Amino acid sequence: MRTQYYTATSLDGFIATEDDSLEWLFPLGDMEHSSYPQFIENVGALAMGSSTYEWMMRNSEAVIESVGSPWPYTQATWVFTSRDLPVIEGADVRFVKGDVRPVHAAMREAAAGKNLWIVGGGDLVGQFYDSGLLDEMIVQVGSVTLGKGKPLLPRRVLNPILKLTAVQQMGSTMVELRYDVEKGEK
Repeated sequence: MRTQYYTATSLDGFIATEDDSLEWLFPLGDMEHSSYPQFIENVGALAMGSSTYEWMMRNSEAVIESVGSPWPYTQATWVFTSRDLPVIEGADVRFVKGDVRPVHAAMREAAAGKNLWIVGGGDLVGQFYDSGLLDEMIVQVGSVTLGKGKPLLPRRVLNPILKLTAVQQMGSTMVELRYDVEKGEK
């Protein structure tokens, strides 16, 4: 069981535009021709921030077109938010706030031995990293620059280092980088 950050980023390190748009990403590739199908098979629970969840609500028509329902996950999902948000029909969602450590423990239990996916955003992933709970980063880098936006990981990560474990080219517009997060003193 690993706690993983699986995401896409622009070449200059942004996962979304300033207004949380992912439109830059869609022309770059097809998820079915990426590592995503194999990755999601091994995920037992998810965590995401409220901006990611709200993006899914705003783009429900595109999600329905892509997967046939307004919620693309069968796994239990924890959404970190300090606001009241509606539940997306068919979603197994638990709204939480505060420290990521007790949520991580609940996610581990729900995942039944499968991996945990920290969907995003970058600050939420940073909280898991700060708590020593992040094991792996799987980052697909697209051949675009955004100039500004939501950063991939708004943390200074100098020590312990991220250990590159794999590189895979995905067509002519994307590359996937896999890093183990080495544990140790920060």
